[in-house]
Amino acid sequence: MPMTTEEMFRLRETRLAPYIQLATALIGKSRFGGGNMFRHQLDTMAILVDYGYIDSILLKASIVHDLIEDIPDFNHNTFLSIDFESHQVYELVREVTRNEGESKAEFLTRIFESGSRNAKILKVADRISNMISLGFVNSMEFVSRYTNETERYVLPIAQAVDANMLTELQSLVESRRRFIADFAKIKSEETYIDSSNFI
Repeated sequence: MPMTTEEMFRLRETRLAPYIQLATALIGKSRFGGGNMFRHQLDTMAILVDYGYIDSILLKASIVHDLIEDIPDFNHNTFLSIDFESHQVYELVREVTRNEGESKAEFLTRIFESGSRNAKILKVADRISNMISLGFVNSMEFVSRYTNETERYVLPIAQAVDANMLTELQSLVESRRRFIADFAKIKSEETYIDSSNFI
């Protein structure tokens, strides 16, 4: 659904440029599925806007949501001095950042059980972006594991906050399962053809 005039005015007043500039620190960080982490930040923000989220703190956090995790020596004081909302943005980013020693299962369970609504929405948008990029990953073991993780831990988070995002995530899980099955079938046929050469 297109934005209303009121929503466009609200979005126009959101100062995103300083956060985008901060996120450029991720340009050199490559992703397993191709591209880089900077593009992923903007993709996550675009998914949120696509679903009608224009909350300024949520959008700002989406643009920098991987900074703390991917840049260990990141100076959080630079973060906190951006604008009057930066403290709230920082707290939201901290919510969706894995703590030291925290397993992926513990991290996702924490967000589901005690995360704020914005943290849950941001994590679902982040996972939608990641699931889309899985189509460019060659490791079927990784695709399978990530898809199973999404079904077990992230679908319940989506179910708690946004039915439409849940529908897309369910569709992505189904499509990646078909992708895995098709790949397995092709590999099986290739193995049969190779072995038949020895008959």
